[in-house]
Amino acid sequence: MPEQSRSGIAAIELLDIKTQTLPDYLIREHHQALQNILAHNDFRPLNDNNGPYAVKLSIEENRLVIRMTNAAAQELNLLALSLTPYRRLIQDYFLMIESYEKARHTATREKLEAIDMGRRGIHNEGADLLQNRLRDKIDMDHDTARKLFTLICVMHKNHPRI
Repeated sequence: MPEQSRSGIAAIELLDIKTQTLPDYLIREHHQALQNILAHNDFRPLNDNNGPYAVKLSIEENRLVIRMTNAAAQELNLLALSLTPYRRLIQDYFLMIESYEKARHTATREKLEAIDMGRRGIHNEGADLLQNRLRDKIDMDHDTARKLFTLICVMHKNHPRI
């Protein structure tokens, strides 16, 4: 059986995000994650093989809502995931980001690397959770899941009640 096309995400939009309310370092995280995901991703809804895909992410009623449109402009099934399982990871992510920001001008290289290693661990855990929770809906590689987890965290800053 031939492998299905893996054309990925061609456009991604975060709905209702107010970057003007974010600290500069989170704006950088946001822009970097968007650039990286558009430059390289491996993403395919399992019920469709007509990419590339336009993806819109939003947070509604404590859920991550994923809206997708394929290359034929067909809307795919809306996906909604509770963000409750991500609560601790998101909190840890922000602790690490804020620790890095505070330390980056004064800490040793080794200290910064240790903080960054912790952040990578949180990213990996968040990516694993995202892949696992979407495994029967979306096929994506670990790097794409890591980038999406970053975007979920940034979106969280506009919805701190999660």
